[in-house]
This record gives sequence, structure tokens and C-alpha cells, in this order.
Amino acid sequence: MKRIKAACICQTLHFMLKEDVGHDYAVKMVAQEVEHYKQSLEKNRTQYKILEETTQPDGSIMVKIIKQYNQSPVGDYLK
Repeated sequence: MKRIKAACICQTLHFMLKEDVGHDYAVKMVAQEVEHYKQSLEKNRTQYKILEETTQPDGSIMVKIIKQYNQSPVGDYLK
């Protein structure tokens, strides 16, 4: 029998600009979307660590994150 002792998932998320709105408004919406994503992680009590968050030249945002996989223990992944 096997048991999961620790599990995390590493993701690179690209929060892209919407094309059907003005550029400044699209940049503002992306920043709000990133904040909403972080708040949802907190609300769901998902353990996570943001490794890198960079704003691209076009205003979109790239986030590299390690986060808890389902409700599995995170072990040493998030130290």
C-alpha cells in the first residue's frame, strides 16, 4: 500500500490582458485578477509560495508558484 507523504504542484501562470477593452483598463483588470487569485488561495486555506511575480512589457503578469496539491501535506516543499 502507498500513502502520499507530501505533495505540491509547481505552476507558471500567465494572467493575460483582455483584448476587447482599452489597454490601461486591461492592465488594471489583470492586477485585480492576480489579487483575486491570491485571495482565493487564502480563503481556501491552500498553502503556497510565490517564487516569482513579473509584469511583462505588455502589462500582463506571470506568476511562478508552488502550492499545496489538493489537501495533501506539503512536507518540505514550502520551506
